[in-house]
Amino acid sequence: QVQLVESGGGLVQPGGSLRLSCAASGISVSVNAMTWYRQTPGKERELVAGITTDGSINYADSAKGRFTISRDNAENTLYLQMNSLKAADPGVYYCRCRRSSWSGVINNWAQGTQVTVSS
Repeated sequence: QVQLVESGGGLVQPGGSLRLSCAASGISVSVNAMTWYRQTPGKERELVAGITTDGSINYADSAKGRFTISRDNAENTLYLQMNSLKAADPGVYYCRCRRSSWSGVINNWAQGTQVTVSS
């Protein structure tokens, strides 16, 4: 059974940092496409950062230079290091695993973690 469990959200002041974690079980973060999304009230989830099976990384323009996506294969965990947090960054952050199966593409989502940026 696939399970993704997030941690690391919270309240931080503008300019501060947070590191989000997404611990996986039942799948391997190293062989699947892993992505971080953010959702704010009334809006659809938007991509923040992603890493493919071959290690290619992409970021939303708003995240470039401030956020870093990484994975620890030994811990089977995906991370999102967020630095220089701004007032535009708050939301619920979700990690997603996108994988192929005999029945097609499957997306597994974590429960989400709230990020709040406030002084």
